[in-house]
Amino acid sequence: MKTLEIIGFKRANLDSAALNEIRDAGNVPCVVYGPGIPDQVHFYSPAILFRNLIYTPEVHLVELNIEGRIIKAVLKEAQFHPVSEVLLHADFMAYTDDKAIKFEIPVKIEGSSPGIAKGGKLEFKTRKLKVKGLAKTLPDYVSVDISSLDLGKSFKVGELTSQGFEILTSPNVSIVTIGIPRALRGKKGE
Repeated sequence: MKTLEIIGFKRANLDSAALNEIRDAGNVPCVVYGPGIPDQVHFYSPAILFRNLIYTPEVHLVELNIEGRIIKAVLKEAQFHPVSEVLLHADFMAYTDDKAIKFEIPVKIEGSSPGIAKGGKLEFKTRKLKVKGLAKTLPDYVSVDISSLDLGKSFKVGELTSQGFEILTSPNVSIVTIGIPRALRGKKGE
C-alpha cells in the first residue's frame, strides 16, 4: 500500500480562537492517537498536504512527521464544513507493524460483463470494503471480476478471496449488480 508523508507542527492551545487562527492561515487542526502514543498529539498541518490523501479514490498509509517525530498512522476521520466543504479537522490513528489494523479498501472492477453487453447497467452497491490485517499486507484495492455477471446478477463479498488480510464486511453484502433496464424488463418473459 502507498504511503504519504504529512508534515505537522504541535499545537498547545486547543481553544476555538486558536483553531480559527490555524484554519485562517491555511492549515488543518489534527490529532493522532493509538498504540505507542500515551497521550493524544494535537498538531496542525498545511491543508495542501491533504489533497493526495483525501481527494482521491485511492487509500494510503500516512507517515506523520510532527516536528521530527515520525508516527505511522491511518486517516480515521475527516470533518468538513457543511457548506463550503473545506477540511476542518483530521483524526489519525497510529499503528504498529506487528498489530492488525482495520481499514477501508476501495473496490476495483475488472472484466466485461455479458449483462452489460446486453444493455444492463453496472450498479455499485458498495465502493469500499472494511478489512483487517497488518499494514504491510493490505492491498491498494480489492479486485472484483464481473466477467461472469449476467442481467440481474450480483457479486457478493462472500465470493471474494483474501490473502494476508481478513474481510470484515458481511459476506451477504452485494458489491455490484448488473441492473436490468426498464426497456428490457418486459422482454424477459417473451
